[in-house]
Amino acid sequence: MKYKTLISTFFTSLLLLPSMVYAQQSDKIVIAHRGASGYLPEHTIAAKAMAYAMGADYLEQDVVMTKDDRLVVLHDHYLDHVSDVQEKFPTRMRDDGRYYVIDFTLEEIRTLEIVERYDIIDGKKTAVFPKRFPLGKSRFKIHTFSEEIELIQGLNKSTGHNIGIYPEVKSPEFHRQQGKDLSLSVLKVLKKYGYISKQDKVYFQTFDIEELKRVHDILLPELSMNIKLIQLLDIEDYYDQIITKDGLSALGKYADGIGPYMKMIASNDKDGLHITDLVKNAHAAGLDVHPYTFRQDQIEGNYEEVLDLFLYQIGVDGVFTDFTDRTVNFIKNKK
Repeated sequence: MKYKTLISTFFTSLLLLPSMVYAQQSDKIVIAHRGASGYLPEHTIAAKAMAYAMGADYLEQDVVMTKDDRLVVLHDHYLDHVSDVQEKFPTRMRDDGRYYVIDFTLEEIRTLEIVERYDIIDGKKTAVFPKRFPLGKSRFKIHTFSEEIELIQGLNKSTGHNIGIYPEVKSPEFHRQQGKDLSLSVLKVLKKYGYISKQDKVYFQTFDIEELKRVHDILLPELSMNIKLIQLLDIEDYYDQIITKDGLSALGKYADGIGPYMKMIASNDKDGLHITDLVKNAHAAGLDVHPYTFRQDQIEGNYEEVLDLFLYQIGVDGVFTDFTDRTVNFIKNKK
């Protein structure tokens, strides 16, 4: 999921707008965004185990590919800003100043230490979220997609729960330009581990519109699979046509839901709270709506009020959150 800053408060006008919200009565799902990333470095095994224990319904995996065609769980197809790659491999930077996963073998990547996400400010690593897990403390590693699935399936067996997975193929067009079919590789792994139908606890997501069509029209039939598909959305011109009524109706013919940036649904401006028709129109097209990303440390105001607005007044079907525990507890108390 992309890093965006949530606009401050959604709530001052809330009680004045009962006719603008579209509550939908259904179970709400909690998707652990990169694991329990509000508490531990994102996409680490520790963060995934913690999110599982907190009661998430699904754990998200961002998936990229290494030089030797291994699938690893990492938010970007870059290694900088979450690892010590600059210190371990100082000569492996590309001309654009970035370190690409696809330039490293899995063996090389396993030597890296993963930390809380950081920016470089005045030559110093500075945490993006300064109140989260401290930089440089403890030890965390990158793991493979298969290893994470085995963790979740193992916990499902040992606990008796049935927690799902929610993989995203990151930058599939970039991977194709490098001669690698990321979506096909991810789908093959899903099939290997028994995720083959819409009854299985899996959602496949991507921001790439054409790639999602390709997955539906070509790859899934070739592999005899029929899993749930999610079109991720952001505030970019690229998505202008797909978020119209007609666009969502067309999307509903091959996708099962959308994952929009939360400001595409509700935001504040000088006139107060503004709620769009995106959720109403998506539901009319038969699409579930799972917005991102709910972060208590980016909200000025009450986190639970944000959840109430989106989940129970606007009526989204689930949320991506960095704070699984607070979200799960809110839904339980609401019930």
